[in-house]
Order: sequence, then C-alpha cells, then structure tokens
Amino acid sequence: MTSEQSEAVKRHWAAARLAMTRPDAEQPDDESWGDLTAEPRGVDYVEVEAGGLPAMWLAPKRSVQDRVLLCLHGGGFVRGSIYTHRKLFGHLAKAAGVRALIIDYRLVPSHTHPAQVDDATDAYRWLLDQGIDPAQIAFTGDSSGGGLSITAQLRARERGLPLPAAAMPFSPWTDMEAAGESYETNQERDPFFDRETVRMLAASFLGEDGDPRDPLASPLHADLAGLGPIYIQVGGDEALLDDARMLDEHARKAGVDVRLDVFPGMQHTFQMAAGRAPEANDAIRRMAEWVRPQLGL
Repeated sequence: MTSEQSEAVKRHWAAARLAMTRPDAEQPDDESWGDLTAEPRGVDYVEVEAGGLPAMWLAPKRSVQDRVLLCLHGGGFVRGSIYTHRKLFGHLAKAAGVRALIIDYRLVPSHTHPAQVDDATDAYRWLLDQGIDPAQIAFTGDSSGGGLSITAQLRARERGLPLPAAAMPFSPWTDMEAAGESYETNQERDPFFDRETVRMLAASFLGEDGDPRDPLASPLHADLAGLGPIYIQVGGDEALLDDARMLDEHARKAGVDVRLDVFPGMQHTFQMAAGRAPEANDAIRRMAEWVRPQLGL
C-alpha cells in the first residue's frame, strides 16, 4: 500500500497536468517541485562552475572526497535545476558517503539536442581534469537526467574519454518514440505522462530535424557494449515503466551488468520524496548500497 507521504508525488504530477491543460490553473514553479524533498542534515552545498556550467558540490559530513556522483536532474529538458534537485541528490550522496556534483545543463527551447548531452560530457571531463579517477565516478539522474546518465557516457566514449564506474538512472526517459506498452497499461495510474505529452516533449528536445532514434537521444538504439554496471529504478505505476524495462533488456543483450528494481504503486521520480516517504528512503538506501562497491568502497 502506498504511503501517505508518497501520495504527495502523485499530487505534484496531477497539479502539473492541470496547469498544462488549463491555462487558468495555478502554475507550479520549480521550487514547489523541490519542496517534495526533505532537507538532508549534514550536507554542505557549494556552488561552482564546472566545464563552463553552473554546478553545485554536495558534500556530506565525513564523506569520502575522491569518490563522486555526477548528478543530472530531470525535467523533460525544459525545467529543473541544481536547486530543485540538490536535496534529492544530497540524500543519495549522504547515504553513499561520497561527494556529488550536480550541474545545470542547457534547456529547451533555447538549446536543443545535443546541447544537453554535450554539457553533461563537458562536466564529466571537468571532473577528470580535477584529478578524479573515472573508476571512482558514477553517473546518476532522474527522468531526462536518467537518459543522460547513459547518453553522456556514449558521447564521452566518442571523445576518447575513459568511462565511469557505473550509472544509476531512475525513472529514465530512454525512448523518444514513446513506444512502450506501459503508456496504455498505466494510463489510469499515471496522472501526468501519456504518449502524446512525451512525444511533444521529445519533438521540442530534438528540434526541427531531430531523429527520435538518434542513439545520443534514445539509448535504446545505441551500442551499450563496454559500459559499466547500471542500476535502474522505476515506479510500477508510471507511464515510462517500459522505458526502464527496455533499457534493462537492451543493456543485458549488450553484455552490461544490469539491475532493475520496479517499485509497486510508485509514480515517476518518486525518489523526490526522499526524507519524507518510506518508499523513497528505501530506494535511496538501495542505490547507496549498490554504488559503494562500484566505487571501491
């Protein structure tokens, strides 16, 4: 049974849908999205510039300094920021006992694909230039940021950069064609996402001449062979459930070590309720326990 605290995530998505379909409805801002997450105690935040991008270090007390999570926020490439997601990734960094770097990549409509994947790759290069061993870096991200946690690795490989140790996408958006059956099977359970909405977001992201099968936009069409282990989390009630399942299947076929956890009754990016909802706290705990040995801890 879904906890009362997790119902706040569902209400958030329902309000976002109402605002999108009814111009007279109250428009939620990014700050209200970040309000889903409780403030993690004992985490310091330091704003920096990373590879020319606004960024923020999340530094839990007594964390290991030479292990880093590169964090890529969600928001459909049209919203989200280091501020909406700092607390979420702060919880994850604290649970894992490592530092995290969250970046502000360029957003649609001012900047279309591949600006976002290039920004994430530039931030990764910046970490390498700081002397961080790639074997001690893991990528993570939610929704569009979850897809970026895979595609940025592909861009890094194109540029001849060493690959990170692992990736942790949750509720990842991996299919710009929105072909998954879960758009139908979860139609009555997901209060925001449907096939039309996701295809609209994809068209804005890809730009006028963009290809929804571009491997750097839809990693389901990429060669994932050689990537490090991937841990995927997804809500059982979300329309993008099959995006996670298809990424899991595609990566396994490429010989990648993959773990997929489906959380029954949960919504898209339910981990945003970290520090409040038991399901979100459980998900953060699982990610932290999984990533520590990937980083040599």
